[in-house]
Amino acid sequence: MPKFTYKDAGVDLDLYDAAMARLPRLLARTHCPRVLPLHDGFAGLFALDFDSPLFARKYQEPILVACTDGVGTKLKVAVRAGRHGTIGIDLVAMCVNDALCVGAEPLFFLDYVAMSRDDPPLLEQIVRGISEGCLQANCALLGGETAIMPDVYQPGDYDLAGFCVGVVERRRIIDGRDIEPGDVLIGVASSGLHSNGYSLARKLVFEVAGLDVNTHVPELGATVADVLLRPTHIYVRAVRSVLENYRVKSVVRGLAHITGGGIRDNLERILPEGCQATIRLGTWTVPPVFNWLAQLGDLDPEEMYRVFNMGLGMMIVVRPYFAHSIGQQLERAGFANWQVGTIVSGNRGVCLL
Repeated sequence: MPKFTYKDAGVDLDLYDAAMARLPRLLARTHCPRVLPLHDGFAGLFALDFDSPLFARKYQEPILVACTDGVGTKLKVAVRAGRHGTIGIDLVAMCVNDALCVGAEPLFFLDYVAMSRDDPPLLEQIVRGISEGCLQANCALLGGETAIMPDVYQPGDYDLAGFCVGVVERRRIIDGRDIEPGDVLIGVASSGLHSNGYSLARKLVFEVAGLDVNTHVPELGATVADVLLRPTHIYVRAVRSVLENYRVKSVVRGLAHITGGGIRDNLERILPEGCQATIRLGTWTVPPVFNWLAQLGDLDPEEMYRVFNMGLGMMIVVRPYFAHSIGQQLERAGFANWQVGTIVSGNRGVCLL
């Protein structure tokens, strides 16, 4: 009888060790003093610092906030293009932007990477992007898991999942219950598709139009890969700054991360009964990638707004008196934004005018 090894089954432990050796420095660059050293442990340690004056000043009743997400079939574009350096930013963004919607400060992040075979350079590219996203979000990359599953994934394929834990003071939880008629809706610009609608986008680009990832699109001034792999905006620093400068609930009433389901579905999630959000189309700049995709598939506007963010990655509901100054602060932080609508009395929902 032949002697079999794990390597014969598709898992090379030597390669796995080589891959793991590349990661500690990528995690370390995101760490702060609250991350406790634990050499080769089975978990990560993060101190909440209840006794520190800074923490005590911010949190009397700290509530932990947890979010998890992935990046969908945007991964397929990264694999097709052979470009894996920014997909990790998307992974972090999808989680921390969700946590932000209840007013949370992201504390730490965990990742899960599943691959068909050990590939140290590929894993390093992916985790470098995750660590970059964590730096942008001011949170620590505390650890993760790499699963090698040759019978589940085809060669070259991989999957990602992310997990964010944050904290918010109980009395400063933003849940939308304080939204009322007269409030103003600020739409904050997206970088493009972000990480949603890629099953439709890939079908239109690669099957209907027959384009390649390296095809230059004149109307977009970039290649297909450049456009479809543009990283998701991370709004943490800009929006957290707004929350620190303006009173939540009485000034900042609600936050919605515009992901799958578009403006209507995501904004409706935070609206209380008796409040209707009216959004006026044409009040913001829609990135050209959306018009390009609509033309490729002859898509109805209704379908476009149902699937994509259409240029708005985050919606902030605020009192009208403060809308202009909050918009200016977001602009100074590097995010274009527009007053795109208002809250009116009516059936709970979102109306696009």
